[in-house]
Amino acid sequence: MTTPSSTSSARRPEDENLGIGANLAYGLQHVLTMYGGIVAVPLILGQAAGLAPAEIGLLIAASLFAGGLATLLQTLGLPFFGCRLPLVQGVSFAGVATMGAILGSQNGGGMPAVLGAVMAASLIGLLITPVFSRITRFFPPLVTGIVITTIGLTLMPVAARWVMGGNSAAADFGSTANVGLAALTFAIVLLLSKLGSASISRLSILLAMVAGTLIAWALGMADFSKVGEGPLLAFPTPLHFGLPTFHVAAILSMLIVIMVTLVETSADILAVGEIIGTKVDSRRLGDGLRADMASSILAPIFGSFTQSAFAQNVGLVAVTGVKSRFVVATGGLILVVLGLLPIMGRVIAAVPTPVLGGAGIVLFGTVAASGIRTLSKVNYSNNVNLIIVAASLGFGMIPIAAPTFYHQFPGWFETIFHSGISSAAIMAIVLNLIFNHLKLGNSDQQSVFAAGYERTIHYSDISVLRDGDYFKDGKLFDAEGHEVPVQEDAQPGVRSRRRKAVAEH
Repeated sequence: MTTPSSTSSARRPEDENLGIGANLAYGLQHVLTMYGGIVAVPLILGQAAGLAPAEIGLLIAASLFAGGLATLLQTLGLPFFGCRLPLVQGVSFAGVATMGAILGSQNGGGMPAVLGAVMAASLIGLLITPVFSRITRFFPPLVTGIVITTIGLTLMPVAARWVMGGNSAAADFGSTANVGLAALTFAIVLLLSKLGSASISRLSILLAMVAGTLIAWALGMADFSKVGEGPLLAFPTPLHFGLPTFHVAAILSMLIVIMVTLVETSADILAVGEIIGTKVDSRRLGDGLRADMASSILAPIFGSFTQSAFAQNVGLVAVTGVKSRFVVATGGLILVVLGLLPIMGRVIAAVPTPVLGGAGIVLFGTVAASGIRTLSKVNYSNNVNLIIVAASLGFGMIPIAAPTFYHQFPGWFETIFHSGISSAAIMAIVLNLIFNHLKLGNSDQQSVFAAGYERTIHYSDISVLRDGDYFKDGKLFDAEGHEVPVQEDAQPGVRSRRRKAVAEH
């Protein structure tokens, strides 16, 4: 006789509970898959803020702790919060460049301004989730692809500084030893990706960082003397970095990131629903987005940042076929435990900067490649989407090519446009509205950008043509001026036989 629980599991595959042993094993695999990504964000921002290694360790611990709580909320759920699907939550890469720009701008306000901007923008995101489906049309793959590509490109200078040693004032900045260590780490990532098994390949960045650190330690280039300074076990201190401050320009800049995060999370929720074969309706989608935003509001209290679903873990669900949300919830518990161990954060903070740089080239490049993959799905025929991509990416590269470009502008303007992602996103959204939504006044003639798009034609379409054939007024004629009937949507062989029959006739 079928029990109610087994019936439920058959109806909802994500509700299957595999047991403690399997949950721990598969949950740890999820943590290892996303660990490199979740610690990279606090590393980047901690260094950008000029924090000491111990303080960066606290940032990392807070991000692990907040990511674990967000994962538990998303997988187990509360009324109106959580899609109850196997989705791992963690610090979003989407906001790194923008938060770094807030830290680097003259009137940015430091870490309190970053945390305040995250809280305020996430609150706005939470309020608009009920109507978000109505504005997603303004964030098609054209816009999100531009933004994701820009995120990866904006982070590449960070990787380059890491490769050189991180501290430009240091005597060994840019030394052959630093660059060589980064190159070795980079080579290990590629080697593991090529020769390793599927599981090793997915962990290639993390394993390469471990190998690079061990090599650096053997060469005397790693210093772990400060790892023991501080508590072994500690609860993240609320508001450790000060009370959040709220600056309008910083909030507006982060709001763009939140909109992109909502789009990405929506895609991840729908994707994982399709992968595991369960129904995802508008209410479930809304519950997932609200969990995303609620987690992002609370995370700054512990010293963390925007939370979102990790796409690489969605891929892991597809590869392993393990659909249980309780597996991912167990991974969330592991993250919480790691967040209660500040020593783990100090170990990560002690990893030599060139090792981070070698792995970061691949890690950040992967982000840019994901955006390019999204842009490859965009239709460029008979429209000006190509110029939208070109103008937006070009506009977003200005702060990267010339970091002081906006220093003479008002403080609020610099805070918004000093970030390449904000610049590219604003330009992409505006141009998409002007050219693809507000079509009044659009010319019926193609621009040189649209006309210049490479045309392709199948060989089978031209193989039946003969010398002297020509088109006139939409019709095909032979050399003697006789019309040759063209059968639409015919198979190549059918069209060839049709052309031959007409010619013989």
